[in-house]
Amino acid sequence: METRIDKFLWEVRLYKTRSQAADACKKGHIFVNATGAKSSKMVKENDDIQIKRNPVVYSFKILRLPTSRLGAKLVENYLLNTTSQEQLALVEVLKIDRKKQRAKGLGRPTKKERRDLEEFTFFDEE
Repeated sequence: METRIDKFLWEVRLYKTRSQAADACKKGHIFVNATGAKSSKMVKENDDIQIKRNPVVYSFKILRLPTSRLGAKLVENYLLNTTSQEQLALVEVLKIDRKKQRAKGLGRPTKKERRDLEEFTFFDEE
C-alpha cells in the first residue's frame, strides 16, 4: 500500500494542511530516502523522510500508513522520530535564543503592561 507524501505529512500532523505540505515539497524541504520529493511522490512503510525547517533537519521513519488523519496520541504508532541528537540540541538552542529577544521591562510595553500602567496612572481631573 502506498500514499502521496503530502497526504501522509498531513495525516500524521507534521503540517496543519495538505496544501502546506505540498508547498513544502515544492520548495524542496521534503526528502524521501535522501532524494527530493514532489507532493505526488508515493511513500510506503519503512521509507525515511527528512523535513528541512531551517536550520534543523528532522528525520522520521514510516512505521505504518494511516487511512485518515490521526489524533495526536496515535501518531507515534505510525511514525518514528529518528532525528539526531545534534539537531535536537540545535532546536533547544534556538528556543533559548527566542526567549532572550526582549528582557522584561525593556522596549514597548505589552498590552497587559499598558493596561496596568493606565490603571495606575489614571486620575480624575476636576
